[in-house]
Formats: sequence, C-alpha cells, structure tokens
Amino acid sequence: MSQQTAETSDAYTIVVFRGSTSKPLRFSFPRKFLRKLLILAAILIVADLLVVSHYVIRTGEVWQLSAFRAEAMGAREQTAAFSAAIDDLKKRLSVMGEVNQRLRVMLGIDNTKPTGDLANGRGGDDGPLPDGKENVPGVSPVMPGMEQRQQISEMRDSQQGEADFTTESIEEIAQQVRESIDALVREAAQQEEALQNLTQIAEQRSTQWASTPSIWPVRGWVTSAFGPRVSPFTEKPAWHDGLDIGASPNAPVQAPALGRVVTVAFDSKMGNMVKLDHGYGIETVYGHLAKPLVKEGQRVKRGDVVALVGSTGLSTGPHLHYMVKKNGQALDPTKFILD
Repeated sequence: MSQQTAETSDAYTIVVFRGSTSKPLRFSFPRKFLRKLLILAAILIVADLLVVSHYVIRTGEVWQLSAFRAEAMGAREQTAAFSAAIDDLKKRLSVMGEVNQRLRVMLGIDNTKPTGDLANGRGGDDGPLPDGKENVPGVSPVMPGMEQRQQISEMRDSQQGEADFTTESIEEIAQQVRESIDALVREAAQQEEALQNLTQIAEQRSTQWASTPSIWPVRGWVTSAFGPRVSPFTEKPAWHDGLDIGASPNAPVQAPALGRVVTVAFDSKMGNMVKLDHGYGIETVYGHLAKPLVKEGQRVKRGDVVALVGSTGLSTGPHLHYMVKKNGQALDPTKFILD
C-alpha cells in the first residue's frame, strides 16, 4: 500500500469522468517525464524565437542590401549617362578644334601642315594592279584570317571593358568623371580663347579684303597694258604705270574696293583725276575722266560710281587710266581684278 502511494506521489494523474454509470479513465504521468517534456518545450520555444529573430534580422539586411543595390544601379546609370555626355562633348570639342585649325589655315595665320582630310586628299579612277604586284607601297598586306582575328580581339577588349566597368567602384568612376569634366572645361576655355582670336583676325582680314581692289573699275577693253610699251605720243619705248581701259564716253567708273577719296583734281597729263585711299598702303588712281562724281574726304564702298569716262588731259580717245599703288609703288592692276 505504501509503495503504491509513493508511486502515485511521483506522478501526475488525470481522471476523466464519462458518466455516473461508467468507470472513470485515469492517466498517470511521471513527474520526471513531465519535467523533461517542459524542458524540451522551453528549448523548442527558445529555438523558435531565435530562428524568428534571425529571420527578421536577415530580412532587414536583405531589404537594406536591395535598397543599396538599387541606389548603386541608379548611380551607375547616371555615371554611364555622364560618361556618354562627356564623350559627346569631347567629340564636339574635337570638331571645334578641327574647324579652328581649318580657319587658321584659311586665314593664313598658321603655316603648320594640316592633318586629317586637309592633308590626305586623294581621288581618281582605280584600275587593276600590274602583273606580279600584289602589294601597294606603304600598305601592309592582309593575311588570311587577320580581319577575323582582329574582330575577335576587338570583341574581347569590349567584353573586358564591360567586366572592368562592372567591377569598378562608384567612387573611382565618379573621380574619373570629375577629372574628365575638369579636362573638358580647360579644353573648352582654350577653344573659346582660340575662337575669339580667330574672330578678331577674321574681322581684321574681312576689313582688309573689303579694302582690297578686286573688280574692274569700268566695263570695256584693254587698250594698253601695264609695263613697257611704245608711247602713242612719242612712238618711243616707254614705261606705262597703269592700265588703259577703253570704254564709251560717260561710262560709269566704279570704286573697286572700300576707301576714302583723297584727291579730286585736274592734271595736265592725267586730266580730271580721282585718287582713293583704301588703307593698308593701297591707293587707286583714275585718270582722263570726263567728270568726277565724288568729293575729297568722301567714303566709298566697292561698286560705288566715282566718275565718268572721258578723254581729258594727254589722251588719244575716251578711256580710263587705272593705277594701283601699294606703299607708293605702282603695281599691275590686273593682279587686283578677280571678276
């Protein structure tokens, strides 16, 4: 009896009553078993809590990583866009540099040998090579498969460049962008300064071109050229310091360039005459005029009528005696006629 009581005290008993007529059900659980079961349950609960907390922490890290990855991708896309824009600016600055060089060559202020298309103009009809000659001097022969190997090499370089781009850090790319921008700013400043200098030179040259005689002063025919001739008055060899242009009486005489009237006078040999100062040491003289149509100090431009053709002074008939002087020396007027 005492042994049964001891066993009962070491266990927990659960009694289930099923009614007044049925015998109750008894379930006995040893204390040690329940204690072990509770310990196991506590361990499982703690393990579940650890798993859940770890999951929550990892989920937060994953979200942070995803956000950082999205931010990094956005920054990389922006950097790629900046790089493309910088490359475009480089190309435009390169074109500006080529235009700058062309203008310098055209304006005659740069004697250096031009590069690119300016120095490599070629053309003509191509024909077959002579027998026995397969190679063109200065051009290396193309071996079979060389073009394909070159394409493969270019593809490999391109793939390697893409791999490098994906492995570079954003800080390094940003530093490269900043350096490229600084270089572009410096190059743009240089190009701007060069273009300003070219603008000033072009304006000066434009004024000089506008002041340089370049058209026939009167429409007619040449009756006596510049240089040695037989004088129509003495019939002896003489030097003719101008160009005689035959024309109908009262034909309009035009100014060949921009200038200022410095002399309107009568000369015993030249008759009625007009002298224009075009600047840059260039003067033009018009003789044997029927009537001057300008006054001293008047400004004229190319094409303005300054006088009418006549036969005043020492003359054999209606014509214009046209002279061009540079720094006081008479030059052949035909060298200053472009039309």
